[in-house]
Amino acid sequence: MIALQHFERTHMKKLIEWIETPEFLLQWGGPNFTYPLDEKQLERYMEEPDRYIYSVVEQETEMIIGHISLGRIDKENRSARVGKVLVGDPGARGKGIGRQMMTAILKIAFDEMHLHRVSLGVFSFNEPAIACYEKVGFQKDGLLRDLRKMGDDYWSLWEMSMLEDEWEKNRVHLDRLS
Repeated sequence: MIALQHFERTHMKKLIEWIETPEFLLQWGGPNFTYPLDEKQLERYMEEPDRYIYSVVEQETEMIIGHISLGRIDKENRSARVGKVLVGDPGARGKGIGRQMMTAILKIAFDEMHLHRVSLGVFSFNEPAIACYEKVGFQKDGLLRDLRKMGDDYWSLWEMSMLEDEWEKNRVHLDRLS
C-alpha cells in the first residue's frame, strides 16, 4: 500500500537520482525541464500555482518510491491534469504501484476537489503506463502525432481523460483492488 505525501525539498535528491537520461526527463517532465534535472528546476516547479505535488511513500517501509502531481487546476470548468507520474524505485515497478498512485490522485481530484474532468498525456510507446491508465478508467481522447522531438525521432502523445461519472462507476472496482 502507498500513501501520497506532499513533495518537500528534502525529497528532491531522490527524484533527481531517478531521472538518468534526457529521454527519461522528457517522458517525466515534458519540455519544461532540461537535462540534467536539478534542484533549481524543481524549486520553480514547486512554486507553480494551482499544482499539488506528491511523493509516493510505501507505507510499510516509509520509503519514497515515486512521484505524481495534479496541476492545471481550473475551478471554473472543474478540471485538472495529472502529470509527472513516476514509479521511481525499480524494485517497486510491476507491483501495481502505478494503479495505486492513480487511484489516490483521482480520489483527491474527484472526491476532495469535486472535479468533473481529469486529463493526462502519455507518450504512445509507453504501453505499460497506457495500460495502467486504462485499468483505472481513463479513456483515450486522441493522438497528438509527432508532438515532441527527441534526437532524430518524433514522439506522439495520447491525450486521455476521465469524467466524474466514469470515476463513480470505476471506484468500486478500484477500492476492491486496493
